[in-house]
Amino acid sequence: MNLLYSLDLLGTAAFAASGALAGIRRDMDLFGVLVLGLVTATGGGTLRDLLLGDTPPFIFKDETYLYLSILVSLLVFVFHKHMDFLHHPLLYFDAIGLGTFVVIGTGKALDFRMGFIGSVMMGVMTATAGGMMRDVLSTQVPLVLQREVYASACLAGGVLLYLLHLTPLPRSWALLISALAVIVLRLLAIFYNWSLPRAAHDSNNR
Repeated sequence: MNLLYSLDLLGTAAFAASGALAGIRRDMDLFGVLVLGLVTATGGGTLRDLLLGDTPPFIFKDETYLYLSILVSLLVFVFHKHMDFLHHPLLYFDAIGLGTFVVIGTGKALDFRMGFIGSVMMGVMTATAGGMMRDVLSTQVPLVLQREVYASACLAGGVLLYLLHLTPLPRSWALLISALAVIVLRLLAIFYNWSLPRAAHDSNNR
């Protein structure tokens, strides 16, 4: 099992846990919690594969992702009252998943000979689409549309990987460097509470 695959599974577990927790906070039943966990963990990669024409999607070629997502969602459903201690670790696991998903999505698009914008978009989609589906299904404003440095970190990682792809640097190193860049940027944003600027508006003129 290589490092990237291991990080991918870790990120999948973290995303599944965040989806399941969102379902619990919205007072969903077991089925709803499982759906949110699965969608969050695998939705972005599945959508990417469908758009690339790579069928069946990755979750049916390697069902480890499905089993892991279901198992984690079930564990969260059963033990969520005892999981307050996981709040901060989940943020870090989520950052790892974000970086890994970005480079996997961008790298796969490059393998399909997509151009700059298409490759970066596939990377960002892989990392964020599942979370967007989770937020929409749980009636929240998607995190990527808020001011947190989240999708922008993915965008930076995708651009970096595309540029490194044009150099003689070995692919494994390019993937690792780009994933680390996303992870570090996301963790710094969490630690220092970085956010993107909002448009100024007059609260008295609505």
